[in-house]
Amino acid sequence: MQIYLDYSATTPPRPEAIAAMQAVFSEQWGNPSSLHEWGQRSATVVEQARMQVADLLQAPAEAVIFTSGGTEADNLALMGVAQQYSIPQHLIISSVEHSAIAEPARLLEGQGWQVTRLPVNRQGWVNPLDLQAALQSNTVLVSIIYGQSEVGTLQPIQSLGAIAQAHGALFHTDAVQVAGRLPLNVQKLPIDLLSLSSHKIYGPQGAGALYIRPGVRLVPLLSGGGQEFKLRSGTQAVPAIAGFGVAAELAAQEMLQETSRLMNLRDRLFDQLAEVPNLVPTGDRWHRLPHHASFCLQVLDCDLNGKTLVRQMNLAGIGISAGSACHSGKSTPSPVLQAMGYSDRAAQGAIRLTLGKDTTPADIDWAAIVLKQVLERLMPKCALAKS
Repeated sequence: MQIYLDYSATTPPRPEAIAAMQAVFSEQWGNPSSLHEWGQRSATVVEQARMQVADLLQAPAEAVIFTSGGTEADNLALMGVAQQYSIPQHLIISSVEHSAIAEPARLLEGQGWQVTRLPVNRQGWVNPLDLQAALQSNTVLVSIIYGQSEVGTLQPIQSLGAIAQAHGALFHTDAVQVAGRLPLNVQKLPIDLLSLSSHKIYGPQGAGALYIRPGVRLVPLLSGGGQEFKLRSGTQAVPAIAGFGVAAELAAQEMLQETSRLMNLRDRLFDQLAEVPNLVPTGDRWHRLPHHASFCLQVLDCDLNGKTLVRQMNLAGIGISAGSACHSGKSTPSPVLQAMGYSDRAAQGAIRLTLGKDTTPADIDWAAIVLKQVLERLMPKCALAKS
């Protein structure tokens, strides 16, 4: 019996997305920039997918730019704004951003930009008053992650975006974990730029998108043929984009029912693990991603950490992760948990169980039983190590 509980890392491409990709490989393989029939078949696929992704966001189709994934979309948002300025300005991010935001911000800081990293509370939540206080006359961009991938906390995007825009700064959010799981309406949200990724919503890896509010100007990262409205040069990955579009359309259709189901399963998992000694939930218990449960170990002088638990669960046929998949291979403590006030030891003991379309109540029950058994077997060694 195998149970996959790492849907925040990636989701299996759904059959409808695979079928759309196969059709492109066999029948619509032309270069979408070509004017002949073969090229125009491909161009039609790209534009259909653009409308499908735009509909997921309630956005006009021309506001969606295809990228290679969420990381490129995040980089295009930050660097595309920053490169408009010959003199370094001021950027605000949170202290719990994904590395796709944190690293470009660090790069800009090295180029003379002033970067403010907003603190968070123990639940990983940004206080809108802190954003208000951090704004300066030269603040040109605020970027706050919508749903934190390691701890699941949802930020008050409505308030944060409104504060930034009222000041005259652009507001970007990484919504990679939110898209397809919670409703997104960029016509109502105070958002200028929004990143999302295909492989988080049962589309293929290698495709993502950046929503750009009409009228917002960016400098492209790549020079070349001027594809994607001259903002992302390079021949489009038509098969991946086609699969992305189908996945986005189906996510929008299924969201209401699926989100409710996932929340029930998530809460079932939290309840079953509530009394496990030294296993502490992380993130905001209620204002969190519907599919996301995360914990950390609070032990001292012990080699037991998140990666050990991942390996032990894998031996039992259950796939979980040690924090974010982008950091889970590293031995350093999670910077997100450190920013939330956890000790280095606790931050190394982070695990994440994320649920998806194929997750059943029986999967939740069995995963909880196995995790308890693993901890019961390994915890006594920690007690011996402390004595």
